[in-house]
Amino acid sequence: MAAISAAQVKQLREKTGSGMMDCKQALTQCDGDIEKAIDFLRKKGLATAQKRAGRAMSQGIIQSYIHMGGKLGVLVEVNCETDFVAKNDEFISFTKNIAMHIAASNPLGVRPEDIAGDIVEREKDIYRDQAREMGKPENVIEKIIEGKLNKFYKDNCLMNQAYVRDPDLTVADLLNEMIAKIGENITIKRFVRFQIGES
Repeated sequence: MAAISAAQVKQLREKTGSGMMDCKQALTQCDGDIEKAIDFLRKKGLATAQKRAGRAMSQGIIQSYIHMGGKLGVLVEVNCETDFVAKNDEFISFTKNIAMHIAASNPLGVRPEDIAGDIVEREKDIYRDQAREMGKPENVIEKIIEGKLNKFYKDNCLMNQAYVRDPDLTVADLLNEMIAKIGENITIKRFVRFQIGES
């Protein structure tokens, strides 16, 4: 097993923002391969996030973002467990990035279950009609609808969207990385997006 240098640990730390011991452990597990170590840390972050998912979150912040000379605005509520984290600069920066992402990507809800049932049903009807127009058999149509609905959720649910500042990550990935880094459960609870001229 190759010895891990301080320079490698520093490089991984700069790329991921993870703690020094976590970076050293990841590099050791991955024989010094930086890319594999990044994946290792992301998976660990996801496991950490799942472990913390049941903990109560009574603190947080309502973050605002105004764009285009006051023509577009977002309010987003992000919750955490402690007041200490709510005042943490990294947490505040994260909430600002989420508000900016919402302004740019215009999601319909945080998660699939947040999107109104009538909108989902309307989409299903459109997909069903499209499949019938193409002459698809009825037993295939439901699978087509399911596939198109998954794509719809990926495009329209905040957690499923590719993060605007790094499309290799989803917003859920970004959140899980933040949970791993901060060491507390964090959730994006709700948001509202205003745009001049929209009803």
